[in-house]
Amino acid sequence: MSPTPTSLAVLGATGGIGRLALDRALQRGHQVRALVRPNSSLEYTHTNLTVVRGDATNVDDVSRLLEGTSAVLSAIGTPPRARTPARTLAAHATIEAMQRTNVHRLVAISVYGVGTTRPHLPFFTRAVVFPLFLRRVIADHVTQERAIEDSAVDWTLLRPPYLTDGPATGTYAFDFGDDIDGLTWTISRADVAHHMLDAVERGTHVRAALGLSYRRDAA
Repeated sequence: MSPTPTSLAVLGATGGIGRLALDRALQRGHQVRALVRPNSSLEYTHTNLTVVRGDATNVDDVSRLLEGTSAVLSAIGTPPRARTPARTLAAHATIEAMQRTNVHRLVAISVYGVGTTRPHLPFFTRAVVFPLFLRRVIADHVTQERAIEDSAVDWTLLRPPYLTDGPATGTYAFDFGDDIDGLTWTISRADVAHHMLDAVERGTHVRAALGLSYRRDAA
């Protein structure tokens, strides 16, 4: 059964997961409003797509994006060495804009290894990769999550591990808690985008943070 079409706002629409989420939303009949930086381009045309120029960290720009929408998909990304906590700044702007525009639903991308998932990381990732190579980006994910979790919106946080460019399979594990045996610690960007739309369309996992991964016996 197809979902009832609705109007969605997409942040990070020119990035890997964001663009795939935008594509999937349009394929499933939703109206989509995508925020694109003034100096960036989204080479895409569709009758159900509206491109809004602005900055994801500016509450006025995000408020314009959210006009007439019913949910927000946030896939904001930054380079690993970025010094500006763009995810956190965008989270604060998004939450305030949602309050202004009376939009309640938010699905946002975080990363596996934040919050309660950190102890489950492979030792090398937890002890070497995160603190030495991804310190700033992980700190940004942490404060982004804190801002979202402390808000009054109906949020869902998705925590994927290592991302690949594989196809959408729909056969991934999620909400597995401490049951991490047999995980591959990988998932395709397409499957993360798949779950973003699924969470919105089904109204599931409200105020929950979920890990996403493939299992070896299903990969």
